[in-house]
Amino acid sequence: MDGTTSEDKSLVKSGHKLAHATAQNSPLVAGRREFFKYRDLGVASASAGQMKAQVMTAIKGMTEPTGWHYHKCDAQFIYIMKGWVDLEFEDGNRKRVNAGESLYIPGGMRHNEFGTSDDLEILEVVLPGEMGTVPCSPPAGMNP
Repeated sequence: MDGTTSEDKSLVKSGHKLAHATAQNSPLVAGRREFFKYRDLGVASASAGQMKAQVMTAIKGMTEPTGWHYHKCDAQFIYIMKGWVDLEFEDGNRKRVNAGESLYIPGGMRHNEFGTSDDLEILEVVLPGEMGTVPCSPPAGMNP
């Protein structure tokens, strides 16, 4: 017996650490869309790549749809902090997601962003921390 109790040992997963994002320590980083600025909140580094969180801010409103695509990830979660975004999904569902609303998108679900407000600001959380974007054909019966 080493004299420690279970309360003395950290339950924090190996490689994980506390992360506190501020305006000063959250750099702008390259992202997947030219009409957004991306602010890295340090979660990918703190979670050993298990999760990513960033704030996406519109530089200008969307001038053309992103085109149909899906993401290589387990899940994407967005929370609209300001403005709105219009999306359509492979099941025919079309949604305008407004400030104060959120959306959970399962990894691999085909979708298309086709409009945004000029003042759009989104908190995006992705599992795991690396997310690939793959262009794809629209689902049958959907517009490109």
